[in-house]
Amino acid sequence: LRVREEDIPKMTFKTRYGHFKFTVMPFGLTNAPAVFIDLMNRVCKPYLDKFFIMFIDDILIYSKSKENHGVHLKLSKIKEEHEVNLKIMLESLRKEKLYAKFSKCEFWLEEVNFLGHMVNHNVFMWTRVRV
Repeated sequence: LRVREEDIPKMTFKTRYGHFKFTVMPFGLTNAPAVFIDLMNRVCKPYLDKFFIMFIDDILIYSKSKENHGVHLKLSKIKEEHEVNLKIMLESLRKEKLYAKFSKCEFWLEEVNFLGHMVNHNVFMWTRVRV
């Protein structure tokens, strides 16, 4: 989250290497996670629990088809639906000047570990991994 221009001087700190100013909100601030979550909820509200789940800065974009719920979909149909969902989310984030770090993204996974749960097309199970 960008710091407003008039607030940047308030975010100045000094080290032995010189003075530095935050131009984006550091997550170490007390209210930073709450402010970020509020922003993400506002940006992503139309998509939450439809094809998008988030927890702070962990985001899961998933695909599902109501007419084929519980039935294996053809891979091409899943990929097409997922591409549409992914494009919608990335455009929504970009419009608000929010960006996903490509090196932390994984695409087209049939199974994913998300917040200590293994998620795939028919299972959502706790993995006992510490989050």
